[in-house]
Amino acid sequence: MPELPEVETIRLALEPHVVGRRFERVEISDSRLVRPFEPMAVAAELEGERVAALDRRGKYLIVRFESGRVLLIHLRMTGSLRHAADGALGDDPHRRAVVNLDDGSDVAYRDVRRFGTWHLLEPDEVEGYLEQRLGGEPLERSFTARRLAERLAGRQAPIKAALLDQRTVAGLGNIYVDEALWRAQVHPLRPAGTLDSDELARLTKAIRAALRAGIARQGASLRDYSTPDGGRGRAQERFRVYGRAGEPCSRCGTPIDKIRAGGRGTWYCPNCQRLDASAPRQAASRSARAPSRSSRHSSV
Repeated sequence: MPELPEVETIRLALEPHVVGRRFERVEISDSRLVRPFEPMAVAAELEGERVAALDRRGKYLIVRFESGRVLLIHLRMTGSLRHAADGALGDDPHRRAVVNLDDGSDVAYRDVRRFGTWHLLEPDEVEGYLEQRLGGEPLERSFTARRLAERLAGRQAPIKAALLDQRTVAGLGNIYVDEALWRAQVHPLRPAGTLDSDELARLTKAIRAALRAGIARQGASLRDYSTPDGGRGRAQERFRVYGRAGEPCSRCGTPIDKIRAGGRGTWYCPNCQRLDASAPRQAASRSARAPSRSSRHSSV
């Protein structure tokens, strides 16, 4: 599932190819992509628009047009974007839309499971739409331990579930929450509102570090994600806990465990990330253990 590092990688790769370019022709072949609107109607609205900027907010890719309108693209589980010279896309049974740009190149949207969305907004709708759905941007200076504490205050949900909530922190998903919690040495089942100031400071720093590491390696390619040129990300080669059940923790050597937290398969170190720091090591591990139904590299 593309998270902030994957969406940011796509943004960085596409930006020089689309900014300043006009949408010459748009074909939307999957009605689910723009529902409840008609694909032909949305395509007609997009044709002729010129791209002023390509931004990102959380997991949303934001295409800003010179008209002030905005196209929000959410990749959901298996969406991705390709850029290619005119006629170089080739056949793809999972292609859902194609934008022909005025320089002759194409941008194609592909989505195996068809959960992704395109949403065209008028200028006065954009900020309200995003603010209603998203918390702070974790890579901006405004993301501080104090701000995170405000979002988590009084919450009894596990910290894993709280961080997956996009209204807490924008852009985090299953992979990078596990990686951040390991870096911060916080157990994924810890009640979110019980973290102290030192733990919140560690967690804030860890979230940034996990996301930056993902971006530096162009995201994680576990199943369907790829970069706009068709390449694979390399973040999965350096995961500290995600997908590593039974392997030794790189910090202490304890085998990585897998449990369920927030309805998701969750990887953590039972020694470095104790549920109760005062509890015996083995007791803490047993109390957190639960059967798993996810595969090694599931991001669901």
